[in-house]
Amino acid sequence: MARRGVGTWIREGVWEIPLRRYTALLVAAALVAGLVLGVRVLLHEDRSCGPGVARPEGSDECVGVATGPYDFGQPQLRDVVRAIDRENGRLAPGSYVTVAVMLPYTSTSPTSLNDIRHQLQGAYLAQYRANHDSNGERPQIRLLLANPGATGAHWRRTVGQLAAMTASTDRLRAVAGIGQSTYANKQAVRELTRQGIPVIGSSITADDLANGQQGKDPFPGLARVAPTNTDEARALASFAKVGAGKALLVYDKPGDPYTRTLQQSFAALIKGSPYEPQPFTPPDDRSEEGTTANTFRQITHLVCDTSKETDTILFAGRHTQLRQFINALGGRGCQDRKFTLLTGDEASYLTHEKDLDRSALRHNLSVRYTSLAHPDAWTKDPRPTGGSAADFATLRQLLTDAAREPVGPIGSTALDDGQLIIGYDTVQLAVHGIREAVPADRTVPALTDVGLQWPQVKGSLRVNGASGWICLDVHGNPYDKAVPIVELTPEGGSRFVRIAWPEGKPPGKECLPPSQANRP
Repeated sequence: MARRGVGTWIREGVWEIPLRRYTALLVAAALVAGLVLGVRVLLHEDRSCGPGVARPEGSDECVGVATGPYDFGQPQLRDVVRAIDRENGRLAPGSYVTVAVMLPYTSTSPTSLNDIRHQLQGAYLAQYRANHDSNGERPQIRLLLANPGATGAHWRRTVGQLAAMTASTDRLRAVAGIGQSTYANKQAVRELTRQGIPVIGSSITADDLANGQQGKDPFPGLARVAPTNTDEARALASFAKVGAGKALLVYDKPGDPYTRTLQQSFAALIKGSPYEPQPFTPPDDRSEEGTTANTFRQITHLVCDTSKETDTILFAGRHTQLRQFINALGGRGCQDRKFTLLTGDEASYLTHEKDLDRSALRHNLSVRYTSLAHPDAWTKDPRPTGGSAADFATLRQLLTDAAREPVGPIGSTALDDGQLIIGYDTVQLAVHGIREAVPADRTVPALTDVGLQWPQVKGSLRVNGASGWICLDVHGNPYDKAVPIVELTPEGGSRFVRIAWPEGKPPGKECLPPSQANRP
């Protein structure tokens, strides 16, 4: 082998050392780049929770429209979510349209989650009935869960997804549920209906989240299963015979869509009262405790300062504040005086509330409220019109079947808070509108045609709901809907008292709303 000269080694060394350094730098740069990319994926890009659901920037909530069996991390929803997924999975491509059930599935309130579970269970039972017990009517119904966030803060993101699904193979044709009458939900409904998406509200009762106020329809395509706060107050008044000189109003200031319109309705009932209404100011998030318990302790003194003839308290507030007020009334000074507290359907959240001091209900205090539905309404107060025990029995049988396969299991259920019943009727109304909108030569309706069905839901085209007849006026509001008056009990749960009616009596068998000019 030939020997290499010193010059050769130097020349090779001159190139060899930089080449090794350059290679090392390239490898190091690649490692750093890979690490940075990995960090970006972990911290920024991979924020998905499941199909259709993700964490928005700056939030830990999983929001959006779940297109798979995603329970939003809530164990109490797991069984019913799996049941919905089984039902969705058996639907053949092209045979169905989609109904999204929009509720705050990431709520941290145990009370709210209890109601959400029950509403979703009712929605599923309506889906199952529509797909299996409708004599083969089409289209079939696919259910999806849409979450705008615990407080509705991410409604824009969720509404955007829903809008995109109207033109895809999902064929979204309605959004059901919505939940409470909040500002965020009002904005969501406004945008959904602006984009031509029919909305069926389950438990929204605020007057300003309804069409027909001052003859205007700001939410075209909105239908509601629940009466407005004004109609609930009218039903309550016809039941309780509230007198201006015998009632004190306690209200949320500044209020939200639900509490404000309830306050206005109550104030109209006791116009001319000698007592100034008493305000309280809760946190912006009314599920939080805040400091209102201190205010309620002071208000109980004013309650006792009223004349002996005063026996009624009208409460316009959310359930957390209602629970605080009831607890405070349990310790009031005038224990010898009897009071009846009357309020709206928000009280149903307290049906199974563990922090409610039920001993307060043994101290000459009754708490009665307008429920959206109650299982005893048609068995203990049968009426010739307005609803029937047979319509409720259909739901009862479905619920019995849901204890096992193939319908269930769907998790622990309850009917006395009314949420399962109203969730069932909401999807029943959605199915009715969808199928009535199908043209003779097709199996899938146009999106805009579904919302056009609401003015015809009356007479023989009404929906025979488990909560009572659903007969809609031309604005999509239920006419003279049955309003169960319910009372919280010291033992736990609630007790049905009587059905009341916004018109003071049940609707006629025709269930045809009169002209607005002829209504009080």
